[in-house]
Order: sequence, then C-alpha cells, then structure tokens
Amino acid sequence: MALERVAEDPPAAYDTTMIQKSRFAPSPTGYLHLGNARTALFAWLAARHDGGHFLLRIEDTDRERSPQQYEDALLEDLRWLGLDWDEGPDCGGDFGPYRQMERLGIYGELYQRLLDAHLAYPCYCTPEMLAAEREAQRAAGRAPRYSGRCRELDAAARAELEALGRQPSLRFRVASTGRLRVDDLIWGEREYSLEDLGDFVIRRSDGSPAFFFANAVDDALMGVDLVLRGEDHLSNTPRQILILQALGMKAPTYGHLPLLLGSDGQPLSKRHGAASLRDLRAEGFLPEAVRNYLARLGHHYGEADGRLLTDEELRREFRLDAIGRAPAHFDLAQLEHWQAQAVQSSTTEQLAQWLAPVLDESLSPAERLAFVELIRPNIRFPAQARDWLQRFVRDPEPDEEALDVLRETPEAFWMVAAATFEAENGDWKDWVTALQEASGRRGRALFQPLRAALTGRLHGPELAGWCRLLGAERCRQRLSQAGRRARVAV
Repeated sequence: MALERVAEDPPAAYDTTMIQKSRFAPSPTGYLHLGNARTALFAWLAARHDGGHFLLRIEDTDRERSPQQYEDALLEDLRWLGLDWDEGPDCGGDFGPYRQMERLGIYGELYQRLLDAHLAYPCYCTPEMLAAEREAQRAAGRAPRYSGRCRELDAAARAELEALGRQPSLRFRVASTGRLRVDDLIWGEREYSLEDLGDFVIRRSDGSPAFFFANAVDDALMGVDLVLRGEDHLSNTPRQILILQALGMKAPTYGHLPLLLGSDGQPLSKRHGAASLRDLRAEGFLPEAVRNYLARLGHHYGEADGRLLTDEELRREFRLDAIGRAPAHFDLAQLEHWQAQAVQSSTTEQLAQWLAPVLDESLSPAERLAFVELIRPNIRFPAQARDWLQRFVRDPEPDEEALDVLRETPEAFWMVAAATFEAENGDWKDWVTALQEASGRRGRALFQPLRAALTGRLHGPELAGWCRLLGAERCRQRLSQAGRRARVAV
C-alpha cells in the first residue's frame, strides 16, 4: 500500500460529522474482556445506526503475547455477540492489511517522512537511563517526561553510540511551548500543555511501532472517523493528534468510554462473575441477553430501557449523546435478568437449538420441542435444562424439600392417588378433580406431594404438561415409588 493511498487527506483537523466508519482495534493478548466487548458493541452500534461501515483491525505488535489462538477466539467471540464487519483481517478491504505486523513497511515510510521533516529523531537512551531520569524528576517534585537528552545529537554522536551496540528508538519531537485543545464526544473539550507531553517514542528499539503511532496512522489511512475506546486512553489522544497533524492527516472524532468496573468498584475480574465474553458463553448466556446488557452499561435507551430490544432496535435507538461519564458497574444479577427475558422471547425452535448439546438423543424431535416449551419458564441456562431432563428421562432423586414432603405424606394418600389415576385413565384434569374429592386435599396440600413424586422438586414446570409428556405408565411408576417411600418412612 503506497503512502499516497490515504482515505482522506485534507489539512489536519479534528472533526465531528455523521459517522461513516467506526472501528474496533483490539490487541489479541487474551480472551475478549467484557470492557472491550462493550467498546466493540458501542462502535458497531454507532456505525450501524448511521448506515456506516464497521472495521476490525488486529493490533498484534506484541508478538510474544499475541498467539494466533487469541485472534481466532476474538473473531469467534465477536461473531457470537452478533457483530459483523465490512473490513477486517478475515475479509479484507480497500485499506488493508488489517493486522499491524503486516503494515510495518507502511510505518517505515511514515517514520522516514517525519525524520526528513525533523519531526522525529533517534533516541539511544537505555531503559536504565530513562528510569533514573524519571526517578530524579519525581524526587524534584516534577511530573516525569523525557528530558530531550538525544534531541540534538549530531551524526557523529549517533554513530559513536551505534558503534557501542545501542539500538535506537524513534521519538516524536513535540514543541516545547503551546497548548492543544481536544474535543471529546463524551468528556467535552480538554486542553493539554505540550510542555507536559515531552518527546514520546513512536518506534521501539526493536523496530516495532509504538501504540501511539500505529494506532493513530492506521485510523487515518483507513478512513476511520469515529474512535470509541476506554477512558484509560484519554492521555494518548493529544499525542496521536500531534502525529496526525505532522503527517497532514485528518484526526477522527474520539469518544472515551467510562471504565467498566465490578459491582464493588474494583477492576472487573472473574470474582465478579465473569471477566471475558468467553466466560459468559461458557455459562450459557444467550448473545441477545449479553448484547442488551452491555448496550446499557453507560448508555441509556430512554423509554425502551426496560425491555429486551431486537438488534434493529438496539441500532436504531443508540445515541452517542446518551453515553454517560460515570463508571459502569457489572452486575451479574442484572445480566441474568436480561437472560431470563431472552429465554422467554425466543421461539421454541431457537431454544431447542440452544439446548441441543444437553438434550437427550432419546427424545424425538416433537418431544424435544414439547419438552423445551414445557421447561421454558423454569430455566435460564442449559445446566438447568439438563437437570430437568434428567428428572424427566429417569426416576428423579428428590431434593431435600421434596423428600420432606414425601415423608410427611401418608401412604393412604398415594393409594388414593394411584386408584383415581387408574379410574380416570391418567387424564390430568379428571384425575385432579377425583383426587381432591377422594383425599379431601386442596391447593398445596394436594399439589406439593404430586409435584414431589413426579418431578422430585416442589417447584417447576406446569404439572399437567409434565404428566402428558411423561406418559401414563411412567406417572404410575412414580406414584407407586412415592407410596413405597411413604411405607418406608412409617
């Protein structure tokens, strides 16, 4: 890709217009963190709201921590969340490559432009020298910044240092005076002193590009006009705008999302219930639930905030000006609320497909659909469906509450229950009516023993449907087993 291939190349500017292209640019150094998943979702919603493009770029310059497995997992998790992209490492596009390690030649040409314009210079300071410099500045009560030690080295001095084996980094030359104003979509106008920034590294001593540099120029070269990212990147923005101004490139509109924290205000981790999107997938959360929850973390949907929204509604109602500044807190109970709504709003066929890995092969297709519909009100996760399936296909082992009820129910009740069941040919409505009259029991006194015998629990699916699906013979067996249990209890 030649340097002149720039998506937009007006004089340097900082612009806010209708979104044409947003992006998500993760580093594949682990599984997708929920905070980054929210950022990706917001960027995708912003682009799709305006009918714009969404771009995926892989920032893989940390080679030791960026194995292919994490990139593969990243793409898989984003697709599971329901995101798609118009340009990316797997589908290409007009402004690729879309992996930074495949763009080193592009960066090299840009570095040379800055060197030729005396806007960058090689720095031979060792890590030890820089650490000592920072320590001295802190001791003197000053904020750490590069002193400019290598700023004016002549060719002879550079050659001497290189003869000693020093591999230079490359620093961007920042003006020693002046201020830079940045208008952030979320935080408003912020002003930075150039003196406080100091000259910063844009290429590491091993030749790899620094984040400040590659991230900024890739956005410009790829025509990105909206960058949403975490609040922790706020301090990067002035440096990146300076780079783009020096190269005559247009800066995108930046919006820095408030951080996503745990319910206790600490950085989100597994102890809060989940840390990565993969954790939620493993727990059995539906993508619809996760999308609806993440879309509301730091963003509000007004009157629609209380109901599960379709993808079309999430896109249509998403507004950048509805993003708040307060940190968002991950609350597992809230996510489970959206999970319950997602389960209830799914079709029977969708639920059957979701639960396919835990459904017994012995069930016919029709039985599967009937069973899924029967247990729908009582499940949120596949593990719960698995438990109900075991209680359906095998004689259930009563839990403690159910066992107490079975022990307290006299044998005479089970004899009457079995007799009336036979007399009414297993018809649920007629059987219950006959059993009420014969036993004198009503309400919980009647239904709790039946539920305990037929399901092994005191709460669960609607009993009439359970019995119909279970079949008369298996109902007889379970009633008989409850009677035997009563005799043993006596």
